[in-house]
Amino acid sequence: MTVLTTSRLAIKNARNITATPAHSVALKKLTHTLMVSTVLGTLGTLSLSAQAADAKTDTTESNTAAIATSTASANTPVSVRESTNGMIALVNDTPILKSQLVSAMATAQARIQASGQPAPSAQRLQNDVLNSLILRQLQLDMVKRAGIRPDADVVNQSLARFAQSQGLTSLSQLQQTLDAKQPGSYASLRAQVIEEESLKALQQSQVANRVRITEQDIDAFLASPEAQRLQSAEYRTIHVRIPFSDDYNRITESEKQTALQIAQQAKNLLMNTDDAQSVLDELSAGIAKNYVAPVQGGDMGYHEASGLPTDIAKQITPLNVGQVTEPQITPEGIDVVKLVDKRNNDNMIIPQWKVRHILIKTDEQNSDALAEQKINDLYEQLRHDADFSALASTYSNDPGSAGRGGDLDWVAEGQMVPEFEEMMKRTPKGDYSIPFKSQFGWHILKVEDTREKDVSDTIKRNLAREALYQRLAPQAQEDWLQELRANAYIQIFD
Repeated sequence: MTVLTTSRLAIKNARNITATPAHSVALKKLTHTLMVSTVLGTLGTLSLSAQAADAKTDTTESNTAAIATSTASANTPVSVRESTNGMIALVNDTPILKSQLVSAMATAQARIQASGQPAPSAQRLQNDVLNSLILRQLQLDMVKRAGIRPDADVVNQSLARFAQSQGLTSLSQLQQTLDAKQPGSYASLRAQVIEEESLKALQQSQVANRVRITEQDIDAFLASPEAQRLQSAEYRTIHVRIPFSDDYNRITESEKQTALQIAQQAKNLLMNTDDAQSVLDELSAGIAKNYVAPVQGGDMGYHEASGLPTDIAKQITPLNVGQVTEPQITPEGIDVVKLVDKRNNDNMIIPQWKVRHILIKTDEQNSDALAEQKINDLYEQLRHDADFSALASTYSNDPGSAGRGGDLDWVAEGQMVPEFEEMMKRTPKGDYSIPFKSQFGWHILKVEDTREKDVSDTIKRNLAREALYQRLAPQAQEDWLQELRANAYIQIFD
């Protein structure tokens, strides 16, 4: 494990801003939110920023912004409020500006108010927010030194989810929409998503390196009374969200009331049907027709409780099949969830396919037409009895399997992208497929064998491992962050 080192350790004129165990739950959540901001939250903020150009000529919006700024300033400690110019802290060689602190505090206040948590004192909020900004900057420094950069597919998927939430159908449409409001907005948005995904990758790797779970630990956990509550149950849910145009405390009372009415209507509809699309269609054509943003959601399929967002998991696990939650207000919108089905996987027999594949990627150096031509050439060679493994080793662009002759080992449902899974199921054992396209490029696959496998024990052990990881990860993350800060040069200015 590599530990971050620095040439000097100095903290001057510093107030003690480290979070203490006595802090409220709200502050702990706040620190985590600011330090590890979610991609969706970042995208939403940037989307609003992209609209700022319109506000420059709109008197009403300018007045609203002035009121919001005034409210935030009233809750800002005098030491910061006297001037938002200049630095509030120096982190290694990077300054944190007072204006950054004021903006982050306003965001934190909005989130706390929207969550319904009790508000901390202004000074405690300032200390926690500043601590979060410092920790975030230290992590960004580490990302830069390590050269961490997320896969382009991960970035595109995050942007695509955001585009869909805004009622857009493609990244090109998202780019056109944002840049029409303010040139360069899409590039800024993409840069922010890359930054957030880089931070996420850094945090996951650092915490994972510090959490050690042995097979003996898993055995001991499975033998404990706590494991009796860890059943391998899966929940099929329908999730409907009525999104806000802004944070809850900044939207109008009219929008709040309309959103609540739509949420109640969604609950009423869900109580009478399991057809998620019909509910969304009826809401969109009726009560939500003129709402500020498209209603989101759908049938989420089967998920383990541990794989669901914590707030949703807490709502659905006590439900009986067929029940619907009350509308729940979150900072992003109002959620309504229905538990459609629940199944136990104590004896889970699943089909598996032993598969090889050849991938020709489409990218800047390889156009879609050129990739298709290459895969068709390989297909012709297979038709003339060429060896599949040899072709995969020589030509496949999948670094994970090419060295093994394209071998993907045993594959189960849900592990591959839909196009791959569909073709895999259609291909007879011992045969290879025709060329087909996925988001990664052009493929040919070969099904070498099929089987039915009991994976219930594997599922139980994976659930136990996840439960142990969730128990140990927070302390591991806290230890890492303290280490990160202790080895940094930090100067805070009064």
